[in-house]
Amino acid sequence: MIHMKFLTRSLLAFSLAIGPGHAEPITAANALIAKHQGRSVTADNWMISAANPLAVQAGADVLARGGSAADAMIAAQAVLGLVEPQSSGLGGGAFLVWYDAASGDLTTLDGRETAPLAATPRLFQDKDGKPLSFFEAVVGGRSVGVPATPLLMEEAHKRWGKLAWAGLLEPARKLAADGFEVSKRMAKSVAWDAARLAIAPDTAAYFLPEGAAVQAGDLLKNPAYAETLEDMAQNGASIFYSGPLAEAIVSRVQNAANPGVLDMVDLAIYRIKERPPICVDYHGNQVCGMGPPSSGALTVGQILKLVEPYDLASLGADDPQSWRLIGDASRLAFKDRGRYMADSDYVPVPVQGLLDDGYMAERSALLDRDTALPKVTAGTPEYDHAALWGDDMSIELPSTSHISIVDSFGNALSMTTTIENIFGSRLMVGGFLLNNELTDFSFSSHRNGHPIANRVEPGKRPRSSMSPTIVLRDGKPILVIGSPGGSRIIGFVAQTIIAHLDWGMDIQAAISMPRLVNRSGTYEVEAGDFGTVMAPELEAIGFEVKLKKITSGLHGIAIGDGLKGGADPRREGIVLGD
Repeated sequence: MIHMKFLTRSLLAFSLAIGPGHAEPITAANALIAKHQGRSVTADNWMISAANPLAVQAGADVLARGGSAADAMIAAQAVLGLVEPQSSGLGGGAFLVWYDAASGDLTTLDGRETAPLAATPRLFQDKDGKPLSFFEAVVGGRSVGVPATPLLMEEAHKRWGKLAWAGLLEPARKLAADGFEVSKRMAKSVAWDAARLAIAPDTAAYFLPEGAAVQAGDLLKNPAYAETLEDMAQNGASIFYSGPLAEAIVSRVQNAANPGVLDMVDLAIYRIKERPPICVDYHGNQVCGMGPPSSGALTVGQILKLVEPYDLASLGADDPQSWRLIGDASRLAFKDRGRYMADSDYVPVPVQGLLDDGYMAERSALLDRDTALPKVTAGTPEYDHAALWGDDMSIELPSTSHISIVDSFGNALSMTTTIENIFGSRLMVGGFLLNNELTDFSFSSHRNGHPIANRVEPGKRPRSSMSPTIVLRDGKPILVIGSPGGSRIIGFVAQTIIAHLDWGMDIQAAISMPRLVNRSGTYEVEAGDFGTVMAPELEAIGFEVKLKKITSGLHGIAIGDGLKGGADPRREGIVLGD
């Protein structure tokens, strides 16, 4: 048995070990990191937590001027696309969850990219019908879906914005024109991916000037991005969907070395969709997030409902049985995710059946044991009509970013934003990278004779694991949380909710604690003192375990007597508030 004191010591050592080192260049961003990162921040009026200090500062300035959470998101996202281009940007997409203080309403907006109308289920197969390797599919135009983030930003501003649109884009425009200091994380990402970034000449010229990767502390200017933002400030998001910039996007995709089928009509017909939020009751709290095409809220919700009958609070974070319950609950939920979850405009997703109390109780009873489940399979939730699907075979690798905001009016925003893989398709237009979001589809269209729900189809939105979440108690928000991390996002978010609500950790401790993730296979345990002790305990229970580096990027705000924020020390994010 591991003692809680050990976990507390491990958390402290872990945070210090992965925090910023003293050898980093002394830049404006690093000064903010040194001052704010890894510390639980408290405030009374407003707060923002995100993955880069320059983006957080831009959002904080907006909030300080009386802007709404939507206004602050726009400013922060525009900066993130410049200073953290490996993770998100104007060429990608996002899911947004909004709590409106005036009405008490919860709104979820689907800004997921779509497949071109010319796409077929064989988009990621070779001439013999065999699935391509991941990077064969990713690099170039084949993987690019319709960019959605600009239109989502504009839609949020129309609904909830308070400050002028053009001014919200100005901090990012100025940074792009005057130059920003390359962060340590961006520099490491460029160095790691240099060979693929070199494939497209304009991408190489920006990230690998004169053939050498940009270095941390370098002053990097992006005049093309500044010009795009200036045009966007004057003419809105429409510039991405018709006109010269849209034509440039289509040309770049169609004329890439690995060409895609995106066309002008695909951009012209794209729309942001408001979807019904998915909420589950967990110990009297309502855990709410984005429904299909996101699998996030459904799978996080299933994990929580499966462990709810068991007393995790008494077991605590140091008991291997807590992790057995969480790990096997996740395995069961991921099996359902793989079979049933996809874009509900194309596939009849049994949302009610997957969260039905009777079905959850039946699946939860499987956990009433002392050892790991020897085998897990998808369940048979009730459908409102018949359907039979094959298990999904999609590849989903981590990148992405997350923003959590509470404004002075009491509104709360949770938005997870992405271009999918690191640096997306590696194609650049207008100073920003285009996504490779279509590789979130299953490369195979059928399995064992059954169609796969998440197969490629014209106009369809690929399934996502992004899990922007707002937790409510008595109709009021108490937690705003989310993370990047590919399909591990679901485990990161579920674990953090459990750590905060069941184990009583403050939000920073819950975010900083070591990550343990099981996606229906090997139990991935974050390397470190805690993982070294826990791994053999989990193996003894019956799990296959792998100790490894796991990079989440959780950013959250707890709401109670004031605001308390946390930022993941595994990235460069900070929290600012007043």
